[in-house]
Amino acid sequence: MVATARWATRRAADLIRSSTADVALTRTWKPASGHGQELKDAVFQLDLLKGKRILVTGGGTGLGRSMSHRFLELGANVVICGRREDVLEQTAEELTKETGAEIETVRCDVRLPDAVEAMMDRIWQKRPLDILVNNAAGQILAPTHKMSSRAIDAVLGIVLHGSAYCTVAAGRRWIDAGERNKVVMSILTVSALLGAPFTVPSAMAKAGVLAMTKSLAVEWGPRGIRTCAIVPGLFPTEGAWSRLMPKERGGDEELVKTIPLRRVGEHIELANLAAFLVSDGAAYINGDAVVIDGGKMQSGGGGASTQSMLDWTDEQWEAIRPKKK
Repeated sequence: MVATARWATRRAADLIRSSTADVALTRTWKPASGHGQELKDAVFQLDLLKGKRILVTGGGTGLGRSMSHRFLELGANVVICGRREDVLEQTAEELTKETGAEIETVRCDVRLPDAVEAMMDRIWQKRPLDILVNNAAGQILAPTHKMSSRAIDAVLGIVLHGSAYCTVAAGRRWIDAGERNKVVMSILTVSALLGAPFTVPSAMAKAGVLAMTKSLAVEWGPRGIRTCAIVPGLFPTEGAWSRLMPKERGGDEELVKTIPLRRVGEHIELANLAAFLVSDGAAYINGDAVVIDGGKMQSGGGGASTQSMLDWTDEQWEAIRPKKK
């Protein structure tokens, strides 16, 4: 038990290192002359988000990167934040080359309220935000009774506190300036709706963000600020997928069998949904969370792999423990 608790603590440290550090640097990336990219789909008009200034927390990797890419394609001015400056720089360079659009980066640890306020001040110096996307997240897969307080705090700090700090910081600035037609969109998980064993801190935090979304829809709606959320199912990403879906859970084939559509989601599908929800075309959607999971939630949420994990031995949990490099 002690060994597993120590592992959970180490995972918390790893999660903190890989999560979205206090504000230290803001950079603007501009496209090379003449660079552009033709869209291969025609779901939206190319100017759907023209003139919109969007902050995506945790925008350097995973779904945050994919949403940022789509927002840029549709004409938005995008700012991405995260803790790791090297990741932000690499992502910004790649997105600039891929879309031909300007993107800004801000290094920030969203767990720290002073850092969030400093980040917002820097962003507002250029131009106020129109849209905030709360995407920064962290999860730890482990038996809950063996999680250390540090592991629990690591997840709650990023997901719950970080989302609250960013939302309040942006909302206060909009309300004080009397600005309207603003949006806060948060990325949740199915666990926010159903709960989830072995990722309890994340389920708790995401449920809290959902409560914030519903509450502020009523409180801030009269002030011209609407809130919404996306509840994604299985959308493989390099980081989270390997941590939360180790081969011991049954492998990709077994997981796909728990999804009625018999496939995982594609990032462009979620990015298109995100683009619509933050656009003026969704101006009457307020306080709701849209599920995009191929019908998985209707078939039992966690699926067969989670059920089998209830009977795992300590040896099986030890098998998925990250190995020192």
